[in-house]
Amino acid sequence: MTNIVVVGNGMVGYKFCEKLLTRPGLAKNNASETDGGRFILTVFGEEPRPAYDRVHLSAYFSGTSADDLAMAPAEWYADNGINLRTSECITHIDRDARIITTHTGETVSYDILVLATGSAPFVPPVPGVQKDGIFVYRTIEDLEAITAWGDQATKAVVIGGGLLGLEAAKAAMDMGLETHVVEFAPRLMPRQLDTAGADMLRQKMEALGIRIHLSKSTVEFEGYNRVTGLRFADDTLLEADMVIISAGIKPRDELARQAGLEVGPRGGIVVNDLLQTSDPSIFAIGECALHGSMIYGLVAPGYEMADIVATEVASVITANDATGGKTFTGFDMSTKLKLIGVDVASFGEPFCEQIPHRTLVYEDKLAGVYKRLNITEDGKHLLGGILVGEAESYNILLQTSKNRIVLPPTPEDLLLPPRKGDAASTSSGVMSLPNEALICSCEGISKGDICSAVTDKELSDVAAIKKCTKAGTGCGGCVPMLNDLLTETLKAQGKIVRKVLCEHFDHTRQELYDLIRINGETTYSDVIRRYGKGHGCEVCKPAVASILASVHNQLIAQQAVIQDTNDRYLANIQRGGTYSVVPRVAGGEITAEKLIALGVVAKKYDLYCKITGGQRIDLFGARVDQLPYIWEELIEAGFESGHAYGKALRTVKSCVGFTWCRFGVQDSVGFAVEVEERYKGLRAPHKLKGGVSGCVRECAEAQGKDFGIIATEKGWNLYVCGNGGAKPQHAQLLASDIDRETCVRYLDRFLMFYVKTAEPLTRTATWLNKLEGGMDYLKSVVIDDVLGLNAQFEAEMEHIVQTYQCEWKSVVENEDLRNQYRHFVNVDEVDSTLAFVPDGRGQKRPVDW
Repeated sequence: MTNIVVVGNGMVGYKFCEKLLTRPGLAKNNASETDGGRFILTVFGEEPRPAYDRVHLSAYFSGTSADDLAMAPAEWYADNGINLRTSECITHIDRDARIITTHTGETVSYDILVLATGSAPFVPPVPGVQKDGIFVYRTIEDLEAITAWGDQATKAVVIGGGLLGLEAAKAAMDMGLETHVVEFAPRLMPRQLDTAGADMLRQKMEALGIRIHLSKSTVEFEGYNRVTGLRFADDTLLEADMVIISAGIKPRDELARQAGLEVGPRGGIVVNDLLQTSDPSIFAIGECALHGSMIYGLVAPGYEMADIVATEVASVITANDATGGKTFTGFDMSTKLKLIGVDVASFGEPFCEQIPHRTLVYEDKLAGVYKRLNITEDGKHLLGGILVGEAESYNILLQTSKNRIVLPPTPEDLLLPPRKGDAASTSSGVMSLPNEALICSCEGISKGDICSAVTDKELSDVAAIKKCTKAGTGCGGCVPMLNDLLTETLKAQGKIVRKVLCEHFDHTRQELYDLIRINGETTYSDVIRRYGKGHGCEVCKPAVASILASVHNQLIAQQAVIQDTNDRYLANIQRGGTYSVVPRVAGGEITAEKLIALGVVAKKYDLYCKITGGQRIDLFGARVDQLPYIWEELIEAGFESGHAYGKALRTVKSCVGFTWCRFGVQDSVGFAVEVEERYKGLRAPHKLKGGVSGCVRECAEAQGKDFGIIATEKGWNLYVCGNGGAKPQHAQLLASDIDRETCVRYLDRFLMFYVKTAEPLTRTATWLNKLEGGMDYLKSVVIDDVLGLNAQFEAEMEHIVQTYQCEWKSVVENEDLRNQYRHFVNVDEVDSTLAFVPDGRGQKRPVDW
């Protein structure tokens, strides 16, 4: 019987246990030889809970619970015969006797000892660091303490502009705190990004409201018992009532030092290629291990170490010396993350400081995108690169680099945004990778493993791949590539790949749309009874509701049982639990009387007022029970719903055009009003925005909209499929120098084609990117009528126009619907927890969370 002791129950310690149990003959560990057991496995963890996912720790602030983050429940350890000891600290190792001692004085013997003690946050020895309000960002307990303190704080400073520091900044921002990041280096993420990439990231962070302070050295934390600010070496002061330190890590090697194991000059337990320490019976894995003078701070190399040691330990247990020759020879530190909604990635050799190379750079400051590729001097191979703001090509670029795939004759094409209609390039590219290409670095799963699993076990979705191979269950960065491999493997088998709506419908959205249009179902219950199964889910319910509204143009509030909060109450729910009211202001044109009416309503109901980017006035802070009364007064003043809550037409922005502007050549306001009045209420797979500019100066920013119309001397140019937001994209020219009637006719066809064929929650830009044939095909449909459906498109749009109803007015005039607008179903009381504070600018805002 072999006694195995693991010290440390983090992600890597857990992974060692999991990997050991997958070895032949060790699938079930019974701690008794008479029961067939061959080893005793005891795991010690300092924290009070089993291992949890530290990679996604920040999700705790957005509602993910500690149980959700757990790698496995305590029952998993028990079911597999593992003796899990939480809340226990190992204080001593007796190598001669092969005994460890816990903090309670208990001793446990071992034959093999695995140190998975991980790392601790590095806390700089700055005077005052012990003050209240100063935290590290490492464990769930740390996050609980940060959350509790954040309730009374207003201004947080994060020390450290690396990966974890920016995650901590996101957490502080999510708590509603004014957030600052202080970095000692002259740029953010200095180990992953070059100066240009870091500058782009900084701009994006600052645009989100996070203040960045670079080249700053903290010399003192000010305050008496609790922190009040940071004093820097340049004698400047940054006030703060909360500080989160994320300035790096230091390996937990104190046990190894006590036991006389070899450690590195700057810390870390020295290991060989088998992860053995200077004592062959003791292994070290994860962030405590120093291999080749390198500490690996990512989970993927830790998992690789766990796998290698599991193989070695299994060979000892089974008395089998055949280890397969697998050793640890270093690990690629490529990484892709989404930091506060911003894609950031680096791979291969991001800097190439000592390697001859050529550098290709793509930079779009307007869109906030920076890409750098380092290629060999002969231009044949990719060495590495950096991606900021857009990293969809990360996986294929990483594999191109790792597998020494020969680059195309024009490697600069790899930097450019994907061409319209070229959506298949990534998926087909992944199939050109060799079978040994490592797709999931966290779990060490190759392309061949995944394709074989899809083929041999007849897997049909990514969830099944995850369950079967564990690929995609670590950081999740490889999931898009898993989807591409699944699709292409199924195609290679001659199987039809259909993106059905969800598990409750064996139909695509387009198929359901056509079925409902032809057969006339008007409720979700009818649709699922006839075409689906089960009771539905959060994916198919809103999608079907949107289809019903698109086809029949009926009041979506009548489908309230299957709608999200915004559609149910025809208003956007906001922070604090109140709602915003956005009346339609077609083309941004409004009379003085209507302006006065908005002011009267806002004052009466004490609403916060904000002019939106779509040339409307947003009124915030309405209670749900107040909504019908507010709408009633607005309707009386001539307003109607602006559909700001729906997947529908929002606004058609306009400049003043030739009626006032000396540069204008056409009546942009009149045309914008006409177009918005025509398409108001049109329900679509995603929200729609338009713009009309009176000349090429483009003051309405029409080329950044789902459809944009720009005046010319001869008529109008029509652009389609642009959008702003997180991934801006310019619209493309559909037709030029056309008259107003033709422009509207083309818009009818384009919008109905999009409504009928796009997948749920797909913007027009993404829809066009995936449309086979791209803009050329779209022109042939809309202008040349290659499908022969334009007459139908125009008739369907005319039906939408003729059956339009203001959803607010319909609720106000329907007593049953109006009665649904209450906080509680059984009493008429209002929500007493709603609270506001002055914002310092003459208005109000919700209290901090």
